[in-house]
Amino acid sequence: MNFLVLLLVLWVEKFSAWRNRIQNDGHWLRFLATTESKPRWAERPWLALALLVLLPLLGLGLILQLLEPVAYGWLVLPVHLLVVIYSLGRGDLLAALGPFRDSWRRGDAEAAYLVARRDLALEADDEGTLLHSVQGYLVWQAYQSFFAVIFWYALLGPLAALAYRLIALTCEHATAPALREAAAQVRHGFDWLPVRVLAASFALVGNFAGVSRTLLHELLSWDISAAQLVTNTARAAGEIPEPVIGEAGVSSLDGLWQLLVRAAVFWYAGFAVWTLLI
Repeated sequence: MNFLVLLLVLWVEKFSAWRNRIQNDGHWLRFLATTESKPRWAERPWLALALLVLLPLLGLGLILQLLEPVAYGWLVLPVHLLVVIYSLGRGDLLAALGPFRDSWRRGDAEAAYLVARRDLALEADDEGTLLHSVQGYLVWQAYQSFFAVIFWYALLGPLAALAYRLIALTCEHATAPALREAAAQVRHGFDWLPVRVLAASFALVGNFAGVSRTLLHELLSWDISAAQLVTNTARAAGEIPEPVIGEAGVSSLDGLWQLLVRAAVFWYAGFAVWTLLI
């Protein structure tokens, strides 16, 4: 059933507007604000994080347990689908990059700086650094929005996928530094395995030798951030040239996107084989 859910997720993502309606964070964000406003939780960030993540997981687990015996378990499928769609990243990545791509293609560096700050929350000192930052943004957002979620869903089911997104939302929206730091540490642990699996996938669908050189020294490192690792390996796998303004710079973004698409196809093929074997 998990593989069927993953196929349906792609259909919903490409051919419907359900994702925007399902990904309503309002109730959980109010729960976050209420939790942060109480001094007893502000002084215990790890307990607050546990409350924010485990309480929704408990509710989801109870729903799954109640539905499992009904109709041979088929009522669980729509719940899985809703949870995975909710757990995907927020927003449309390609749409967010559109204004930057247009500015960069026509060589308007000033407009590119402005739209990168406005749409992507990126700052840079020069053109090369800006394009590098946008390349990293593209790869990281694709990883945390899609690859990490489907990895944990395929491995451990909907509870793990939902836990990843709630932790990510805490990192993004928590106002208390201690709570945000606690969530970041947990997220780092969640990212450690899937980001390395994706890096290995880049080697298989891209430049194997380049990724091997990049990944070899950082394979078991706990200190390197997931964003840095996945970005470095993607650039190596896609053989991305030095950043230049104009059409060539936009082509580097296209090359990274095609690399991500090939990696996604590879993952789905792997999930299909795994499903047949088990």
